[in-house]
Amino acid sequence: MKKEDLILKWLDNNLSPTELEAFKNLEDYEDLVTLSQAIMRFKTEDYNSDDALADLQEKLKAKQQTKQKRNWMKPILRIAAVLAIGFGTFYYTATQDTNFETLAAQKNTITLPDASTVTLNSLSSIRFNPKNWNGNREIKLNGEGYFKVAKGATFSVQTKHGIVTVLGTQFSVKERDSNFEVVCYEGSVSVNYNSDSIILKPNESFVVIDGERKATEIVSIGSPLWLANESTFKSMPLRYVIAEFERQYNVTVNTKDINTTQLFTGSFTHENINVALQAITLPLHLTFKKDSDVILLSSE
Repeated sequence: MKKEDLILKWLDNNLSPTELEAFKNLEDYEDLVTLSQAIMRFKTEDYNSDDALADLQEKLKAKQQTKQKRNWMKPILRIAAVLAIGFGTFYYTATQDTNFETLAAQKNTITLPDASTVTLNSLSSIRFNPKNWNGNREIKLNGEGYFKVAKGATFSVQTKHGIVTVLGTQFSVKERDSNFEVVCYEGSVSVNYNSDSIILKPNESFVVIDGERKATEIVSIGSPLWLANESTFKSMPLRYVIAEFERQYNVTVNTKDINTTQLFTGSFTHENINVALQAITLPLHLTFKKDSDVILLSSE
């Protein structure tokens, strides 16, 4: 393995035992350790690898008194360059978030660094930092996800409506427009909403619709039904039901001729669009007409 590759793997704490021995046998080993410690001492939160390297080179050049010293400095400058680039790469990757998102009519399960998992419903996304995960299990969610959390440090899910915090449990979070919903399936869940903090036990839910908090509901299922390709609703304004239908089938629904504030209780499948439309329209005495990927809803 090339010297530069060994150094970069060392900076990333990714050397095998054999590679570590090879690294320690480098003639520049002691200089590398000394320089790395110096760089780490002076690295700030806004660390810039180019500036750090330029500054280090200036300091080293200032000490060059003779040609012999200048020749001696060349390998040190090469080492400094590798270190600065390496630390720049480390700093960049350590502060970079990982993103996952789903498209319309798509679901996806992501395994997190601690073996926790999150399953995203259609048109949802998460963002987290894998480098800092062990010390900061924090996820930013947009949309809807089902979480199975491995026991460990505090695990938090941040949404624009509130923060959900757990230690090890199974729960779901929905954040869609003005609808915020958290359901606990196992363990306990802390929900911070506005200035309130609510603890949910298994089979309890927390629901906010259009800024209004609903009474805690008891759920009798062990996981969200959308994992089994079915969306279910209880006294939900029709516009939210239609929006979910559009996400699951990647279509546009024209609702200009109907009242979308009326409440819907029921469910629809994700596997048959005609059956799903009938499940939504029949209880509300609506009709539908399909034209390619546009669906027109009308009153009977």
